[in-house]
Amino acid sequence: MIDMDSRIKDNGSMKTTVDIPENELKDAMRFTKAKTKREAVVRVLEEFNRRRRMAELVRYSGTFTDGFPTNEELEAVDAKRDLGLYGRRSRR
Repeated sequence: MIDMDSRIKDNGSMKTTVDIPENELKDAMRFTKAKTKREAVVRVLEEFNRRRRMAELVRYSGTFTDGFPTNEELEAVDAKRDLGLYGRRSRR
């Protein structure tokens, strides 16, 4: 659930109200060695996103027969993904 007063601050973060099970948050703080709840949530999100990006890279491993793709080819893949995910092209 997102608080209706949530806003994106100048630093790119967003104030959000989320109902997180207490035992899951305690585990996240223990595993990440975070000192605050916010720090634990941020670290968990960063790790989740890192793993998803890595999984995406692994999907493409071994598919480049002519070497590494060009920047234009990578941008085309990103645009296609953004179109599928968001129904629109990214604003680059």
